Amino acid sequence: MSFESKAPTGATETASEPMLPPAPAPERAALAVLETFFAAEAAYIAGGGRDKASFEELAACLAPDVVMYQSPALPYGGPRYGPSGIEDFMAAMSEAWREMEFLEQRFAVDGESVAILNRGLLTARATGRVLDTWVMQMITVRDGLITEIRPFYWDTKAVDAALTP
Repeated sequence: MSFESKAPTGATETASEPMLPPAPAPERAALAVLETFFAAEAAYIAGGGRDKASFEELAACLAPDVVMYQSPALPYGGPRYGPSGIEDFMAAMSEAWREMEFLEQRFAVDGESVAILNRGLLTARATGRVLDTWVMQMITVRDGLITEIRPFYWDTKAVDAALTP
């Protein structure tokens, strides 16, 4: 198992920070696809979602049989199947949120399984409220493509409060 922590965009590493040994090739590949996926997700949300932003870069990260299991307590919750299901989810996310900024991401990789602890700021489209929250995700990456996504929100009530006018 390898661990990697990413600082916010624009941050620089200092000589006093511990350096991690390089991850094995399959783990590096998983981290690379997830880095692309998260950047494309933030761009898709900021771009306004379906019919306004391109889903192509996100789709390129997904296996044809990808599945997302999302808490039904969320306004965009429930299971999603295939790239079209993930696009439906992303469209619903972009209706709810106008911006997503990752402040911190911590990755733990064990073969095809990746645990990601995300801290981010989400700005609600309808209310303008900013939610500073944590989301843990369990993601499976097989043959360079995401096959399963299981997000766990720290506080779904805070999500509802930020989104409710």
